Amino acid sequence: MDFDKINAELGEAEPIEIIEWGVAHGPRPIATTTFGPHAAAMLQLVTQVKADIPIIWVDSGYNTPETYRFAEQLIDRLKLNLHVYTPRVTAARREAALGGIPDIDSLEHADFTDEVKLEPFNRAMREHQPTVWFTGVRSEETEFRQSMDVVGPGPNDVIKVAPILRWTEKDLHAFLDRHDLPTVDEYFDPTKVSSDRECGLHTRL
Repeated sequence: MDFDKINAELGEAEPIEIIEWGVAHGPRPIATTTFGPHAAAMLQLVTQVKADIPIIWVDSGYNTPETYRFAEQLIDRLKLNLHVYTPRVTAARREAALGGIPDIDSLEHADFTDEVKLEPFNRAMREHQPTVWFTGVRSEETEFRQSMDVVGPGPNDVIKVAPILRWTEKDLHAFLDRHDLPTVDEYFDPTKVSSDRECGLHTRL
């Protein structure tokens, strides 16, 4: 697949058109979500094109109560075909007996990320065998994402598609307001801690 040509062709395309392209080019699409602050925008877009698309949520067990309530709200409102994947070790067990979340700069944190994010994600990929993976990453979020293309290669020969990669925070808020979509203020990702870090899905797989 000529990704340079594809990205040139989709350079001025709207997110909905990018999603339509992805669905047309892969018989088994999935979308991933963290149910983070702007998750409703991406979920609204992908379900608008394909209502029953499998939505993969890797739930670390460390999400805030507000995030869990937000997730349930979107599951109900958008009728999400949600598939939840959790770590083999629960957050409660890790907190009680295994030292909790390692320091972000420690060597142990990479193993922690593998345990709570990458292993469940890889399990989801094995079970669903997707041909297209829709992700809600945006280029202004991290330095690494500024180098990403809208369409590119993903793990296990999947086509990784980032429909809202070029959207700004202003674009997102405008979309959420236009569609009266909710957001979440209290959100925490233990594999990133800070929003300008990577969780590993796009850098290590």
